[in-house]
Amino acid sequence: MRAAFSIFILLLTAACATPRSAQAPQAPVIVGIIAFNDFHGALEPPKASVPVGGAAVLASAIDTIRKRYKHHVTVSAGDLIGASPLASALFADEPTIGAMNRMGLHFNAVGNHEFDSSTAELRRKQHGGCETFTSRTPCALEPFAGAQFKFLAANVKLKDGSGTLFPGTALESFGTGKRKVTVGFIGMLLEGTGSLVSASGIADVTFADEASTANVLAPGLKAQGADAVILLIHEGGEQAHASDPNGCDGFSGAIREIAAHLDPAIDVIVSGHTHRAYVCKGGEIGIERPLLLTSAGASGTLLTDISLAIDPATRRVVSRKATNLAVLPDGNPRADIAAYVGQYVEAARPIAAHEVGRLSGAATRSEDGMGGTLGNLVADAQLAATREDGAQIAFTNPFGLRAPLLPDESGRVNYGAVFATQPFGNMLVTLDLTGAQIKAVLEQGFDTVGREQALSASKGFAWSYNRNRQVGDRVVAMALKGESIDPAKHYRVTVNTFLAGGGDDFSVFREGRAAAPIRIGDLEALEMWIARVPVRQVPQESRAVASSL
Repeated sequence: MRAAFSIFILLLTAACATPRSAQAPQAPVIVGIIAFNDFHGALEPPKASVPVGGAAVLASAIDTIRKRYKHHVTVSAGDLIGASPLASALFADEPTIGAMNRMGLHFNAVGNHEFDSSTAELRRKQHGGCETFTSRTPCALEPFAGAQFKFLAANVKLKDGSGTLFPGTALESFGTGKRKVTVGFIGMLLEGTGSLVSASGIADVTFADEASTANVLAPGLKAQGADAVILLIHEGGEQAHASDPNGCDGFSGAIREIAAHLDPAIDVIVSGHTHRAYVCKGGEIGIERPLLLTSAGASGTLLTDISLAIDPATRRVVSRKATNLAVLPDGNPRADIAAYVGQYVEAARPIAAHEVGRLSGAATRSEDGMGGTLGNLVADAQLAATREDGAQIAFTNPFGLRAPLLPDESGRVNYGAVFATQPFGNMLVTLDLTGAQIKAVLEQGFDTVGREQALSASKGFAWSYNRNRQVGDRVVAMALKGESIDPAKHYRVTVNTFLAGGGDDFSVFREGRAAAPIRIGDLEALEMWIARVPVRQVPQESRAVASSL
């Protein structure tokens, strides 16, 4: 009887137990990805009139997002440094690296501006030290230990065949036991970086195709245990109407084509380069699979809050969502970051405030590839600085003019404003070019390679173009002091070292022969030009004119 009762109890227990196959699935593990891009050393808010951004407020905003997640990682999609305001640039961008160390950045995919000061200097940014590779004095305020976060550079190949400049991938794991999940990261930049930086600084590397590089690495990350793969890439796109930072309206750009060719193992793309804000789902960019594409504008004014839900049993991403959030001074700026940045701002202040001279008005450029009055002013300054070398014409690239020159009420401009216009530290080169070569290089501004850009010319040089004509034959006329440019005649032409190396796809400049020693920088030339007279008149004339011929 006792045996029968025991059997009855066992049967009852078995009947009441939930079969293993019918057990409720585990809740997904949520991982927060805090992302930004194109910070460009913006230690202070980029616009004094609109107090959005700045390193101390950015740090506070990152901390706020982190509190929402048990598991989180902070990443950047390139141009963390380079083309920076004076408080960072004057000190070789060391304070930006220091601020990011204090914020707890994990990974930065290198951008084209990381290469502004050469691969040797970029290695120093990662590893630290006080060796000098630029015109800036390293370790000016304190020893520099380097970045505590990792630079990722999957498609930056060393020419000696030994691998990549920095690692291309990284893994981060969260949780323990059966609820442990792992996220893989691939970091890279646009293949066309070689045309965006000075050739002399990148002589030891090449830049490989983005999609094919990522597609080789993604399966490897999965094999190493990655449950999700995120591509951090310094390349991007833009919306047709950019009023909504969380929209994807009429999206276009190079990143769309790259995304279309990516391995389906890649779940999220954090992008940059275009300084535009967007949040796109796969279907919105023509990709019929779950995918998320984001960008957070520029200068630390936005942060992207990305939430990944990963099923720890199936090891798959079950949902992904993202929101761009404005970096507003609502909370308390991080006191440690504010104090750290403050010492560099104070050290730069007297240099920035030094009065260079006076202008008759604002010097600005348009956003459509034309240099405007600013391009005229800069080209005139460069011609004046090299006239003793026989220079007859000077050209400058409008996209290299990073900020307008806006004098105060009395017309005064200070060094900080002039520096913001030309922050790259280029030197000036005087080249010997034929008239035919001058036409060919102007044609390159209207070809199908890169963005359209009409070179700004110095006073006395006038030219016209017609976009309706065939590529390679869009320059209609060129004249110097009213005399048509002779294709066979030689002219002395001044450009910055970036253009001389074929930058911005103006490769014809590489055919020029140096006609004089390099003696002066573009920034110094502009300073001297403004200071030479009591009030420098901003040249208003259009030197490049659209024609119907």
